[in-house]
Amino acid sequence: MNRIDLNGRVAIVTGAAMGIGYATAERFLASGASVSLWDINSDAVRRAAENLAGKGEVQAVIVDCGDEAAVTEAYRQTSARFPVVDILVANAGVRGINKTCLEFTLEEWNHLMRNDLTSVFLTCRAVVPAMVGRGYGRVVIVSSIAGAEGAPQNGAYATAKGGAITFAKTLGKELANSGVLVNCTIPSGIDTPFLDGLSKEYMASVTSKMPIGRMGEAHEVAAQIAWLASEDNSFSAGAVFDLSGGRAVY
Repeated sequence: MNRIDLNGRVAIVTGAAMGIGYATAERFLASGASVSLWDINSDAVRRAAENLAGKGEVQAVIVDCGDEAAVTEAYRQTSARFPVVDILVANAGVRGINKTCLEFTLEEWNHLMRNDLTSVFLTCRAVVPAMVGRGYGRVVIVSSIAGAEGAPQNGAYATAKGGAITFAKTLGKELANSGVLVNCTIPSGIDTPFLDGLSKEYMASVTSKMPIGRMGEAHEVAAQIAWLASEDNSFSAGAVFDLSGGRAVY
């Protein structure tokens, strides 16, 4: 593993209790950063913090990233422990609901928008202004290939993730000359607990679209995020980075 230099940096990683978020926190710690783990699952995020404690300085914060007041309070808790936050990884989200677009109830639709799009907006709005004030920061928004391509039978998720991509592009352009660089990664078919319960047929369909011929691993996503979160990334802003095993053709 190449060691990305994040010495002395402080990162917030949302959805950090498992999967991509956990792998990212682990990679950050190995690179010298301290990490505030944000997650709605209280037991899982505490276990994550315990498991990672030997690798560096970590903090567990229980937060619903789709709730404005909860995000404000989470940032207060993080700031009390780490007065300067250099990196935000907006990774928290929920899995889609397999229905055609016109079959969604408003409640189901709003559930996906709240957790996969509004959560990104709220965490960025809470954390990024202080970065801008200091003239330095790195923000990585974790979206999905579904948001770039569309996803039949999973329209609300794809729409929310597409919104997250557009938000990253827009915020990235707005802040490009501020010292705060905002970028987005769009994984496809990453083998994490996020996919638990999906049918073998569905997973076979996902893998068949990936020329590399296999599922991705969480540590592979974390490697890309670590570079995007580092000073080595000095000229990418509002960009979307592929992690689809060759699936994307643009």
